[in-house]
Amino acid sequence: MDTVQHSDAARPVLEGPDIARVLTRIAHEIVERAKGADDVVLLGIPTRGVFLARRLAEKLEQITGRTVPVGSLDITMYRDDLRMRPARALARTDIPGEGIDGRLVVLVDDVLFSGRTIRAALDALGDLGRPRAVQLAVLVDRGHRELPIRADYVGKNLPTSLRETVKVQLAEEDGRDAVLLGLRGDS
Repeated sequence: MDTVQHSDAARPVLEGPDIARVLTRIAHEIVERAKGADDVVLLGIPTRGVFLARRLAEKLEQITGRTVPVGSLDITMYRDDLRMRPARALARTDIPGEGIDGRLVVLVDDVLFSGRTIRAALDALGDLGRPRAVQLAVLVDRGHRELPIRADYVGKNLPTSLRETVKVQLAEEDGRDAVLLGLRGDS
């Protein structure tokens, strides 16, 4: 995820109702593709991916009437840029009690950019078990892939330039729901 200070120059491309609507659509797509949600496990990538995974789990439960296991997957130690960035605190990995072996794991993240975060998530997942299949759900796909990774479920495709930043705000962390598009260096 890109981090940028919110500024007046950043403009919203999704607001709260839009985010709720795309999460509902993604939940329906998961149910359709998985032919239900019986063996689905949602794993959010901290921080905002975890909140999105919990919201998706609620929507899946509304649709199917079944509780969908949800957890979090910290990828910090699997990142290929670990030595190039300042040290950061480890987030929490929380795998549901049912585990992931033989299950359909849907990784959930806020922004898909280069694909490196998802590559790290796949490496971390491999150390935890062997899912039947792994899919990816993202709120925003902004393009600029550096690795051959694509999302199975996308809330919004948002073509951007490399000078632009995408900032996802969620009520659980930021006090409001929005996706903001800005320029690097805005503060």
